[in-house]
Amino acid sequence: MTKRVSIKDAEPEAYKAMMALENYGQTTSVDPKLKELIKIRASQINGCAYCVDMHTEDALKLGESDRRIFALSVWKESHLFLEEERIVLQVTEEITSISAHGVTDETYSRVQNYYGEKITAQIIMLIVLINSWNRIAATTKMIYK
Repeated sequence: MTKRVSIKDAEPEAYKAMMALENYGQTTSVDPKLKELIKIRASQINGCAYCVDMHTEDALKLGESDRRIFALSVWKESHLFLEEERIVLQVTEEITSISAHGVTDETYSRVQNYYGEKITAQIIMLIVLINSWNRIAATTKMIYK
């Protein structure tokens, strides 16, 4: 594999801005395990091996079960996820694949009804953030550890 650009080295100010968003993401009120499920699911959809690897490891450190991580790619058919997690996984998929159908009114209403305006905004920003990281890592072929 040919080495690709390191955004961190070539454009340190851009990387610094991404890290500011990352730091914001760590301050949200969203449950840490749910944050990792968001990151893993979006990364699976985007084909970002770096992020799937990193966030699977992070989820395990937080106490997430292997079984739920294995079932994440088929969460719609799995009984292992709570309704509030399903709502977040649905909006994660719709935002990640936004060009397909956008975010449906039904999905948005369900997130908003369950989490309220502030947490809904945080969830949206977390999804936007991981999608940005996915695009950086997948494009530059980053390798985790």
